[in-house]
Amino acid sequence: MTSPEWLRRYQMGHREQVWRELRELGPAIRSRPELAREAQLVCDEMAHRARQNVETIIERLTADGYRFHSNDDDQISQTPHMPPTATAADSAAWLEERFGDVPMTVLSWMRLVGDVWLVGTHPEWPASASGDPLVIEVEGSRHPGSSMRDYVIEEWEQWQEYVDDGDAPGPFVLPVAPDQLHKENTSGGAPYGIILPDGSTDALFVSDTTTPFVSYLNYAFAHGGFPHETGSPQEQRIKAALALDLLPL
Repeated sequence: MTSPEWLRRYQMGHREQVWRELRELGPAIRSRPELAREAQLVCDEMAHRARQNVETIIERLTADGYRFHSNDDDQISQTPHMPPTATAADSAAWLEERFGDVPMTVLSWMRLVGDVWLVGTHPEWPASASGDPLVIEVEGSRHPGSSMRDYVIEEWEQWQEYVDDGDAPGPFVLPVAPDQLHKENTSGGAPYGIILPDGSTDALFVSDTTTPFVSYLNYAFAHGGFPHETGSPQEQRIKAALALDLLPL
C-alpha cells in the first residue's frame, strides 16, 4: 500500500474522504505503524482546529456577556476552557493502560485541546443551557479537588457489575460530559461518553445517538457549540454569529 497522504489531503480540504478512509480501516490501522503515525498527525491537526474553534466561541460568548457556570442551582462561575496540563500525556497513557486502546482523536484532544465547558446563560438567550452546550472533559482539570481517575474507575466497576450480573449493558462508555438534561440542571440519563477500548482512529461518541466523535464535533461547531434547538426567538441569530467562519474538522 502506498502512502495515502492523509495529512496533506486533509489540509487541502479533502477532510470527509480522509475520515472515511480512516474509519474504514478501523482498529486494523494500528497494525501498520507508518499508517498509524500519519493518522495520528491528522488527528492532531483536527485537534488544533478544534481548539481554535473553542477559543473563538468562548471569546464571542464572553463579548456577549455570557455567564459560564455550573449545571446546578448555585450556578457557580466556571472556567470554560482548561488547556491540557503538564500531565495530560500521562493521563492519556493511563487510559490506555487501564482500558486498552484509546481512539486517536481522543488522545489528540487530551494532548492539544484540553477540557471544555460551555454550560451557562446568555443574556439574550436565557434557555442557552438547554441548547446542549459543548462539554468535553477527559482529563478533568476543571476539578482540581477530585480525581478523574477515581471517577472513571468507579464508573467502570459499576459497568463490570452489570456485565457480571448478565445485564449486558453494551460496551464500556468513558464518561466525558453530562447529558443534555443534566446540563440544564434537570434529572436526565447517562453521561455522554466514548466507547472503550477502541483502536480506531476516530472514536464513537455516545449521546442520545452514537456517532463518530469528529462528526459530533462538526455538528456542534456548525451550531456555535449549542447543537440542540430550544425554540427561543434569538437563538438562530446568536448561533449563526457564534459559528461564523469556524473551521470544519
